[in-house]
Amino acid sequence: MQPNSAAIVVLVGLPFLAAAVAPIVYRYLGDRTAYFAAAIAFISLGLVSSQHGVHGEVVLPWIPSMGVTLRFYVDGLALLVGYLASGIGVLVFTYSASYMHGEPGKAKYYATMLAFMGSMLGVAFAADLLAIFVFWELTSISSFVLIGHYTDERDSRYAARKSMLITVGGGLFMLVGFLILASHAGTYDLVYMLEHADEVRSGLASAGLLWPVVGLLGIGAAAKSAQVPLHIWLPNAMEAPTTVSTFLHSATMVKAGVYLVGRFRPLLLSDEWMALFAALGLITMTVTAILAVSATDIKELLAYSTASHLGLIIAGFGFQNAYGAETGAFHILNHALFKAALFLVAGIVAHEAGTRAIDELGGMWRDLPITAGITVVAALGMAGVPPFNGFYSKELLFEAAYETAVHLGGLAWLYPAVAVFGSIFTFLYSIRFLQLFFGDRPDALGEVHSPPVTMIAPPLLLAVLAAIVGAMPQLAVDTLIQSVVGSATSGHAHAFHVGLPTSLTPPFVMSLIVMGTGVITYPFYGRIHAALNRLFEVVPPITANWWYDSIVYGVNRRSVQVAERVHNGLLRTYATWTFFGVAALTISGFVATTATLPAELPITLAPALILVLLVAVVAAVAITIAPSHVAGVLTLSILGFMVAIFYILASAPDLALTQLTIETLTLVIFLLVLDRLPAFYGEIDRMRAIRDGVLSIAVGMTVTVTVLLSTAATPTMKIAEYFVEEAIPQGGGGNIVNVILVDFRAFDTLGEISVIAMAALSVLTLVALRNGGETA
Repeated sequence: MQPNSAAIVVLVGLPFLAAAVAPIVYRYLGDRTAYFAAAIAFISLGLVSSQHGVHGEVVLPWIPSMGVTLRFYVDGLALLVGYLASGIGVLVFTYSASYMHGEPGKAKYYATMLAFMGSMLGVAFAADLLAIFVFWELTSISSFVLIGHYTDERDSRYAARKSMLITVGGGLFMLVGFLILASHAGTYDLVYMLEHADEVRSGLASAGLLWPVVGLLGIGAAAKSAQVPLHIWLPNAMEAPTTVSTFLHSATMVKAGVYLVGRFRPLLLSDEWMALFAALGLITMTVTAILAVSATDIKELLAYSTASHLGLIIAGFGFQNAYGAETGAFHILNHALFKAALFLVAGIVAHEAGTRAIDELGGMWRDLPITAGITVVAALGMAGVPPFNGFYSKELLFEAAYETAVHLGGLAWLYPAVAVFGSIFTFLYSIRFLQLFFGDRPDALGEVHSPPVTMIAPPLLLAVLAAIVGAMPQLAVDTLIQSVVGSATSGHAHAFHVGLPTSLTPPFVMSLIVMGTGVITYPFYGRIHAALNRLFEVVPPITANWWYDSIVYGVNRRSVQVAERVHNGLLRTYATWTFFGVAALTISGFVATTATLPAELPITLAPALILVLLVAVVAAVAITIAPSHVAGVLTLSILGFMVAIFYILASAPDLALTQLTIETLTLVIFLLVLDRLPAFYGEIDRMRAIRDGVLSIAVGMTVTVTVLLSTAATPTMKIAEYFVEEAIPQGGGGNIVNVILVDFRAFDTLGEISVIAMAALSVLTLVALRNGGETA
């Protein structure tokens, strides 16, 4: 069945419309704007549900005369991300009604959250590479605003800048990958590429472009989904309100990267693909799980945990076997359910206990019994303990890694080994989070209040859903995940089944090793935690922020030094850098295109022409030694008049007449202006004179090379004949030069006049400020 085009357009457009009116709504509803936003998310959820089971493309003409269309694609993967963005949106907006009470900037908060939801839905359903990029970057911009919600706090501003720099930078790498891919495929239509995946992939490989495309898309995905070494922005992003962390940084925005990997998996799946994404995912899964054990703040722990589980999904999509696609598809759902619930639990703890420090929390199950029950379901799912939901997708990862190792042998056995090693740390920090509600209650922990219903209901619903998936995993597979696997698989995806193991299979043995080692190691959690933090203090380069701060602040210092040198307030300096830059870029362009100079000059140098050129050269040299402005301008006019004579000798009388007119006007204007300027140039030091001389030679050589290269071409079309024939019919003028200037290239002429007018205004300004200007 084909998707409903109206439903898809409303689905993507409604959140943006709601974001536009959110400030007005907040003026009348106040805190109840949360319910308005929740209603919008609920409508979006209904629209997504209306397309369940649908598979196809929606093409809407936008600018038919230019062939521009809007393309959307509906399949299992798009619907899964759509369910998460809208469904968790309903819960987060409802939760915000109480959590954001008394917080500043709520009108901006709700508008940005709605705009983010629309952007995320756009990423999920867009079927055009450029549209995906636009929505992708809109999520980054929304995230920047929301992370920096507390604009008065330095940490918020620092976190917002870091996230913007990394995620937007990664998006630009992705854009380059898109451009290469579209250039090779001849279209930006993603659906066409997926339908011709083998043809596109083999073409990229034969052109040597498969690795660059996979690598560029990998950087974009790694930046958005916080993969090592680009994971460093996610822990700082926890400066945002917990609702933002729940919506963007656990359940949706960070899923954009794994969505990208899943979406392009059928198109680019190859040995290169597995080498990059399986390794990247497993390394991220392990490194960030270790960092989570070192965390001292509950949101920091969850942030590193998020990066670790995203690594699990990336690794799953990286493996070439069927288990890999099943891992990625199933864990997107499982992770969203247990992690969103845990972030909302963290918000309850911070809101009701007044602290997020792990060492200051414990034994809260008597104060928050329902929250404790939610945490049991979600944390054990995060740990991968059967029969909770995370267990099944982790088993699939173990199976994918094991099967790959059996098939490839050798170093491929590192895949299952690293997967087990990283999962042990996942088990440890999950149990530590659970201990917030059990064990001894710290004496310093004060009274813990009960949360309102609007804060407890959303995580409770998520925990119930996670428990249902844990109890009946095959129901989730048949209802939703099977179609997601089909979206991430090249060709037909076989039906798969999940459930509790009934025999001692290799993946189950790996799970037993994880849980057994975790139980034995957990009593030493405090020592491991302390040892890791001591190691980070002793060796700062292994910490996340050390590299970022060293690079960014180092570049900032260099930028200040360069700015002071380039922008020193002297017109001569500005002209020097401008001319030098233009000459360098022009010559670099010629070198890059391997342009070669013609062997012969395009004109014959007759004796008269040689004499004119010699006079022009003498005039040019004389300008450099002219004792005053007036002498310099008069000498410059000699050069201009020689150019006019050159045009006459080259049989271009119209051009010569134009040159004479311009030269005369220029001379008059210069003389009028010079009457208001100092009479003499003043003294100039030798080094500056040498620099100016070298620059002049460089600019002159650049112009000469440009003229020689541009006149060496022999176009088949006689453009001169065209102007001769069309000057009167189209321009109504007998002077061809004038017709070209005012008709054929009227906009160019308008631009040139504007430049001259701006230059005249600048001269008048300089004259008015001459007492404070440069004299040498």
